[in-house]
Amino acid sequence: MTSSPYNYDLIVIGAGSGGVRTARMAASYGARVAIVEERYLGGTCVNVGCVPKKLFVYAAEFSHSFRDAAGFGWSLADARFHWPTLRDNKTAEIERLNGVYGRLLDNAGVERISGRGIISYPHTVMVEGQTYSTANILLAVGGWPFVPDIPGREHAITSNEVFYLEQFPERVLIVGGGYIAVEFAGIFHGLGATTHLAYRGPLFLRGFDDDIREGLSRQLASQGVNVHFNSDVKRIDKLANGLLRVSFENGETLEVDTVMYATGRRPLTENLGLENTAVRLSEQGYIQVSEKFQTDEPSIYALGDVIGHIELTPVAIAEGMLLAANLFNGGDAAMDYKNIPSAVFSQPPIGTVGLTEAEAKAAGHSVKIYRTEFRPMKQTLAGGKDQILMKLVVEEGTDRVLGCHMLGEGAAEIIQGLAVALKAGATKADFDRTVGVHPTAAEEFVTMRSPAA
Repeated sequence: MTSSPYNYDLIVIGAGSGGVRTARMAASYGARVAIVEERYLGGTCVNVGCVPKKLFVYAAEFSHSFRDAAGFGWSLADARFHWPTLRDNKTAEIERLNGVYGRLLDNAGVERISGRGIISYPHTVMVEGQTYSTANILLAVGGWPFVPDIPGREHAITSNEVFYLEQFPERVLIVGGGYIAVEFAGIFHGLGATTHLAYRGPLFLRGFDDDIREGLSRQLASQGVNVHFNSDVKRIDKLANGLLRVSFENGETLEVDTVMYATGRRPLTENLGLENTAVRLSEQGYIQVSEKFQTDEPSIYALGDVIGHIELTPVAIAEGMLLAANLFNGGDAAMDYKNIPSAVFSQPPIGTVGLTEAEAKAAGHSVKIYRTEFRPMKQTLAGGKDQILMKLVVEEGTDRVLGCHMLGEGAAEIIQGLAVALKAGATKADFDRTVGVHPTAAEEFVTMRSPAA
């Protein structure tokens, strides 16, 4: 790098997935980089998000496997769940990953600075009273769980606390209708808690394909999860016996041990010193950026959840790689947000890529819908009621596949492969010419021949 009057070429505030990847890639291009973090390395995903959540999902799935095993000749009458073992083993794994992230940064030559980073000037960051100058600043601070301001909100927990509960609840209410809510409904139910899920709207997972949303609702109910739609919490009261009484706007009440709020996350932009810059926020509090992640302050950039585009870990990582290349390796690219796959690790899980049926129609596409729902082969002996639902959204004129959606075991793994096909512009004819792997659920995606009625 050329000589500079600044201590660094880039200071990253926030050591989550996006911030760490940006820092490492920038350093690999020769930039002098520091990263500032006040909590834990790896951010939400590693510590209180994707990673521990997926470990809990694995734990909960064992109850389904034990149930299914009897039909295959296995006897597991004494299977018992021990919460402290899961919790503590999870914590040990997260601590290991924290160390991995630290070594990755150290090996890349990125300086780690512990404390809260506050921007005092467009090229200056203060951390614990120490001042650092830099040519560029990246804000990758992510988000924080949001709990509405209702009476008794102090009695509720969020995804920040759920991974460290002292005791596993016998009865739990999860409030919300997004990824986290439906995933933890499956986790708590699978681990043995009487589980309630309350959402203020008519159907959860807004933005996903309606067939998938409705299918998951049916399956959760059939498993024994108590789903309450059009139910808005009015207040939470702690009773003398330690239970929590939840009162709903419709007059109903519910008594549980634990109330978990999963009502979204808000960008973590308070007390960053943004008032000392020209950085602009949206009405929802997200940092406003150009297609190259530059804020209205030319030396300051932002990416990941704090900009509110697509709030997924792999997206933040891709944004970080692109930004580092643009700033320090002669790049000039913008992020392509089309056909980004995603998964919901509900039980059963969801995998999706591309447009939903409603999105395709709203965009003016004339579409053909291919849809199949069937009982998976495993359930023929297991005797369960699980169903797999698959759906293709196809543009009528071009035959191009616009969207793939799946509800059922293996959905996330299958959709990752189909995402490559959509990115490459595959047509329904390409799917039809592909020979299936038999016997698998995945082969159904290449054997659907007739449009759904």
